[in-house]
Amino acid sequence: MLLVGTVGGLIVAFITIFKKTWAPVTAPLYALLEGLALGAISVVFEAQFPGIVFQAVVLTFSVLLAMLLCYRTGLIQPSENLKLALFAAMAGILIFYMFAAVLSVFGARAPLIWDSGPFGILFSLFVVGVAALTLVIDFDFIEQGVAKGAPKYMEWYAAFGLMVTLIWLYLEILRLLAKSRRR
Repeated sequence: MLLVGTVGGLIVAFITIFKKTWAPVTAPLYALLEGLALGAISVVFEAQFPGIVFQAVVLTFSVLLAMLLCYRTGLIQPSENLKLALFAAMAGILIFYMFAAVLSVFGARAPLIWDSGPFGILFSLFVVGVAALTLVIDFDFIEQGVAKGAPKYMEWYAAFGLMVTLIWLYLEILRLLAKSRRR
């Protein structure tokens, strides 16, 4: 399930990104495939740390609601500076994760970030913060699409984007909780 969900989800995600008009079909397919992957990942974490999946789900939806409240009240504005900073942070995180994946192929581990020490937990908190702030950009994208009368397929594309962010947030919260339990 993990392999089918992860690889299939990645393929469908790239199709959705490059063929936005296909989003009414690919977004639900992506949700199904990622559901398989998340289910498998969650089973592994739950076996190691009983109760962790429930906590991660509750925290993910709590962050979603908190960020929606911050967005709707204007407490956090989706300014161009915020978008630029988030893009830079996400690019840095992606590059670091890719570097860590390459290292793991050769049997090495990226230092510190996977550990449950203070640096590893701070890194996870940073990534959760970036993922949480990305929700503000997703909300703004949805609101701008509605205001500009975007085509119907863009509703699905916006839902896909929100789903990608929520999956990322859930996985990072799950990783953070696992690190805190290992201490």
